[in-house]
Amino acid sequence: MAAGLKTPESKQLQLKGLSGSLDAIILSAAFKIRPTDFLVILHDRDEAHYFQNDVQNLLGREIFLFPMSYKRPYEFDETENANILMRAEVLNRLANKTSPEIIVTYPEALGEKVITKRSLASNTFTITLGEKLDVPFLEEFLHNYDFEKTDFVYEAGQFAVRGGIIDIFSFANELPYRIELFGSEVDSIRSFEPGSQLSVDALDKINVIPNVQSKLMQEDRQSFFDFISPDSLLWVKDFQLTEDIIQKCFDKAESSFAEMVKVSGARIVSDPEKLFDRGASFLSKSRQFVKVEFGSRFVLENAKSFQFSSSAQPSFNKNFELLTQDLYDHQLQGYGNFITADVPKQTERLKGIFEEINAQLEFQSLDFALRQGFVDNTLNLVCYTDHQIFERFHRYRSKEKFTKSKALTLRELQTLQPGDFVTHIDYGIAKFAGLEKKEVNGHDQEAIRLVYKDDDLLYVSIHALHKISKYSGKDGSPPVVSKLGTK
Repeated sequence: MAAGLKTPESKQLQLKGLSGSLDAIILSAAFKIRPTDFLVILHDRDEAHYFQNDVQNLLGREIFLFPMSYKRPYEFDETENANILMRAEVLNRLANKTSPEIIVTYPEALGEKVITKRSLASNTFTITLGEKLDVPFLEEFLHNYDFEKTDFVYEAGQFAVRGGIIDIFSFANELPYRIELFGSEVDSIRSFEPGSQLSVDALDKINVIPNVQSKLMQEDRQSFFDFISPDSLLWVKDFQLTEDIIQKCFDKAESSFAEMVKVSGARIVSDPEKLFDRGASFLSKSRQFVKVEFGSRFVLENAKSFQFSSSAQPSFNKNFELLTQDLYDHQLQGYGNFITADVPKQTERLKGIFEEINAQLEFQSLDFALRQGFVDNTLNLVCYTDHQIFERFHRYRSKEKFTKSKALTLRELQTLQPGDFVTHIDYGIAKFAGLEKKEVNGHDQEAIRLVYKDDDLLYVSIHALHKISKYSGKDGSPPVVSKLGTK
């Protein structure tokens, strides 16, 4: 199979008999053997998230999910800001990649057309370490692309300018960027957490991309297949289902469009053909790629087939004697036993249980989660998951997108008036006295001015903003201001 993927004789391959997370393991191994772009199409959003988590854990690298723009399928009037950000992030990564990428997606997302590479490039503002930056020109660019100027950024589409510090929340990265200037030269670029204001990564170059869903709605659009490299390997779990759902999305969009024209009497949005692909278009576009079909339903003709012998992880109903016997039986047959758990304590717990029941049992622990265990009779190995053993619900971990709900202190700071009471986690209750520029390491930085008892002043860096919150008393009476230096 490895040879078949590295130098495929056929442009169509089928992997049959895969159970549990064995499909993610095979794909991860294939990526190491043939490091090229992989586009993986699963049944739906949840399955795509679980698969993404599996591959991410197996390869120890970031795997990108390409979602649809909308909150729910077929609700084309309700976009999801976090999804738009992730789509832009994938397009930016593919347009500027330096190494092969794995993109995981699902039919609803794939049926939505994307902006062209040329359009993306012309609407991207690049900032590079050490280069001169024209701040007024950057502000004009951001305003033209509907970025909102705020005191502090907490969601995509915002920017803030404070002296020589510029914060931008681009639509192509999960975290905002902080650019520090030395004169007009870019002295440092970092990503940072909006809530804590703490730096995450130092960067040499960033791309600032606007909202590709709204601002670029009138731009030319193309199929996502036209955006990716023709050398990409296309992994599809169910070709027929993918085609059917993409067509269903198109039909629904066409119906919604007709209804809007009927109600408004005018064409206020683009025709469905400009925004969505048809199912037949998916089949046509996919022909240029080497395709790997896996799952339980196979439709590709004249495909080279690889047969695996595997089965799903049995259910033990928390019967640890039964589990121990099952593992020991496999051990005697020459199988390698593996148990995955993202919390090492779980495998330690199982180790203690096994020692009491059968001290001769051996197994290897893997300190990461997989969605489903399996028995592989081809490679003679057993891989079980702790959440299935203990019958716990296993939830995939999706990338957190910072939203207004997580930015309480950022919003409050903009509404604070001099004299308002605030609480500092380390120094207690004080009165807010506005913002003041202070010089730190040769750079001007905004600091929060707090007044304590006896008119003592405390300047709090914006990097420690997360330590301050607005005071809220129980009875509405004014609080007692704290004295600096006391408990």
